[in-house]
Amino acid sequence: MRLMYLCSALLLLILLPTTCQGGNILVFPAEGSHWINMDILLQALHSRGHNLTIVRSSKSWYIKENSTYYSTYTVQVERSIDQEFIKRIVSEVVKFERGALPLTSFFHMTVGMFGTFVDAHAAVGEFVTAMLGDKELMRKLNDTKFDLVLTDPCWGGGAILAKYLNLPLVYNVRWLIAEEAHFGIAPSPISYIPITGSGLTDRMTFFQRVKNMILYLVNQAQKYLVRDVYQKVCDKYLGPDKEFFQLLIDADIWLMRVDFVFEYPRPTMPNVVYMGGFQCKPAKPLPQHLEEFVQSSGEHGVIIMSLGSFVSELPADMANEIAAAFAKLPQKVIWRYKGSRPDTLGNNTLLVDWMPQNDLLGHPKVKVFVAHGGTNGVQEAIYHGVPVVGLPLGFDQYDNLLRLKEKGASSEILSYATVDKDNNFLKAIQEVLNEPSYRMNMQRLSRLHRDQPITPMDNALFWIEFVMRHKGAAHLKPASLRMSWYSYHSVDVALFLGGAVLLVLLFTFFLIRCLCNMMCKSKVKRE
Repeated sequence: MRLMYLCSALLLLILLPTTCQGGNILVFPAEGSHWINMDILLQALHSRGHNLTIVRSSKSWYIKENSTYYSTYTVQVERSIDQEFIKRIVSEVVKFERGALPLTSFFHMTVGMFGTFVDAHAAVGEFVTAMLGDKELMRKLNDTKFDLVLTDPCWGGGAILAKYLNLPLVYNVRWLIAEEAHFGIAPSPISYIPITGSGLTDRMTFFQRVKNMILYLVNQAQKYLVRDVYQKVCDKYLGPDKEFFQLLIDADIWLMRVDFVFEYPRPTMPNVVYMGGFQCKPAKPLPQHLEEFVQSSGEHGVIIMSLGSFVSELPADMANEIAAAFAKLPQKVIWRYKGSRPDTLGNNTLLVDWMPQNDLLGHPKVKVFVAHGGTNGVQEAIYHGVPVVGLPLGFDQYDNLLRLKEKGASSEILSYATVDKDNNFLKAIQEVLNEPSYRMNMQRLSRLHRDQPITPMDNALFWIEFVMRHKGAAHLKPASLRMSWYSYHSVDVALFLGGAVLLVLLFTFFLIRCLCNMMCKSKVKRE
């Protein structure tokens, strides 16, 4: 009996620290693929004993109201960034890309989408207004005594909520409103740091730097168009002295969803934590029907194709061209596709509504990944060392694939305008299949990515818990966050020094002039 009590006490002592370390985390997530990686992070936090509460809209597309590992508060809204909104944008972009010249396409994606971009943020602003205007909900959130707010700042609501509740703020981040997140917090010389959407590398010619500068100015214009949406919310609920952009960059920790195996080297900040590939994990066994299909490929192996959650179908003629190309290959193909069955589909191709992408990429028989270039898929391909054939739609996808191409892990990047012409699709796949360097280069990137003292997920979890333990991470925030733009760039110092130099020059000029006048008068008197 005494031994039983002793064992019980020992078990209690072992479990007690874990229980005590559990915290209360308030989550303001984003929809779509952003939710997919946020969800992975939340499951890991739940497994460590943390309580998770999510604020979601009544028209939420991805975020379910009921879950075993988080609770929710649902805010009633009239509109949202839902499935129909995204599908409409994707359809319009695909249609435009197929008929546009490269320069026209560039201006369409950077300038022509202004109205849609602002409208999407306006919908989020309405959600934030409805949330903060719900006094009962705000009372509950205040009474719960959360330890921090975890959010994705591609939309601006999370930073406003954290300030309203006076809570530490942690970002799960790649995008900050209209720009890549580094531009919001770290020194970012655009002479060698390409703007997302530019299709440039970190080695630019003069005219490429001109293009990069133009796109930077366009991005800044987008930011200030969106600013008004959120500034009105700040003025109403936080007071007119709270500047939205200042709130946005004032997060304690920035969990950045990239690493420098993938990203170009660049300046960074002490409160930026890199967790690229945090969602990647060793492959699990495939479902029996998929395993049998994969094994039936023999020595030729398998190609998998997925264009992400937003591109579930293609124009019929394009789908037929892709299916016909697959039919000419000796490999088996698993294609995630929800559209009508292509007429040219070969016996070697399996259409699926969903695929266990990570587990397939980790299978030794998978030879090539045909992908749209989303961050999640690219990181999984790097983790498992599978070379890529890229078919990007927009946003950051081309730039992600360009980084792989520059590192020799991806073929020429295809476009919706040319993928179904001159056997381009078939040629790109055959190039990656037949040239060993693509797989060798991707496996080298995989070794670099995996060679870390701590896994990206454990690193992210440590810093989230660090913020909870210390009620923030103010000691890591640079002073630049509190400086005006003219102080940060020393414009006032330059004006002061320029004025001082001008005064010295004027003083010297008048002194010399006076001396010359005196000498002239003296000479006249002597004569």
